[in-house]
Amino acid sequence: MKPLRIVAANDAVQALLAMGNVLDGTEALFISPPEVNGLAPEVQGLPAEVESHVGLIVESSGSTGTPKRLELSAKALTAAAKMSAKRLGGTGQWLLALPINYVAGAMVLVRSLIADTQPIIMNTSMPFTAEAFERAASLMTEGKRFTSLVPSQLDRLFEALKTEPNLLASLQRFDAILVGGQKPNRTTINALRKQGVNIVTTYGMAETAGGVVYNGEPLDGVEISILEDGRIALDSPSIASNVKRPYLTSDLGQFTDGKLYVKGRADRVINSGAHKLALEAIEEWTMKQAGVTSAAAVSVPHPKFGESFVCFLTLGEGAAFDSAKAHFALGVVAKSGRWEILEKLPTLSSGKPDLLDLTELANELGGNVG
Repeated sequence: MKPLRIVAANDAVQALLAMGNVLDGTEALFISPPEVNGLAPEVQGLPAEVESHVGLIVESSGSTGTPKRLELSAKALTAAAKMSAKRLGGTGQWLLALPINYVAGAMVLVRSLIADTQPIIMNTSMPFTAEAFERAASLMTEGKRFTSLVPSQLDRLFEALKTEPNLLASLQRFDAILVGGQKPNRTTINALRKQGVNIVTTYGMAETAGGVVYNGEPLDGVEISILEDGRIALDSPSIASNVKRPYLTSDLGQFTDGKLYVKGRADRVINSGAHKLALEAIEEWTMKQAGVTSAAAVSVPHPKFGESFVCFLTLGEGAAFDSAKAHFALGVVAKSGRWEILEKLPTLSSGKPDLLDLTELANELGGNVG
């Protein structure tokens, strides 16, 4: 047995020191949500001591339900960091732009310790801005530079290129910018890549200590299989110790030109009048429309077809949105759905859309859907 230490997410320095003890095997760590006004959040159900194999206890994002607590060993964390470094061409300095109480942020600390470099730490309790990101990036001193972002942050940086003249050069100086956590905006990624920014899309989750598939290809030591029902199964030395290997995800996928394509979550497919449609497909089509800056679709009951959807979206300044042609790309189900424009999508602290909040909002529309 060994002690379990709890550190608040807005104390990144103490979390970094504690993570060093995790990798040394002397203690375990749970990073709680941030303190508010100096008061630590209430954390329930954690013991004072844990089994010797437990290193980091991390919660899944919980965007579609109750978060799960995963137990990642020091061996799994180290494996994840080393597999990533091998694919990225070596270790280097990291810029921390994500909350460390989620796996993507915590892994920035792990990678920094493995690389023996000092991470540049942004204040993730404050709203993410391009100005703050550029200022933090200017403090990086190592030859190799990396960061990890969620798609909404990358979209914000891309939009800021119009007004921030030095931002592009700052982005180009990164050896790689990892993007994961949810489906990215392909328009943003393609545009940045054309301008010489190395964007690496990642696929993984808390159960696998973060991304284990980079740009559709598994990291060395990772195996991907697609089951008969279309779900993705992952086997990796980085899998949590309280998860069965291989880990059966809730995501649907296929191999296209030898690369993994994630079609969406198996539990995010609606059945409307005997026609099925993935909510991610609705989001993807919406994001391709001019002026759309974010989108998130949720399922709602439909009096005639059983199930339909509401897709919430945000628009850039002066942009307009027309869903009239959606059914040509998405099929007949699109005719029974609805698109709603919001000033801002509600999000979790991880940056992912809060689908539970959006579902409540969609249900308030009642008979207006369809």
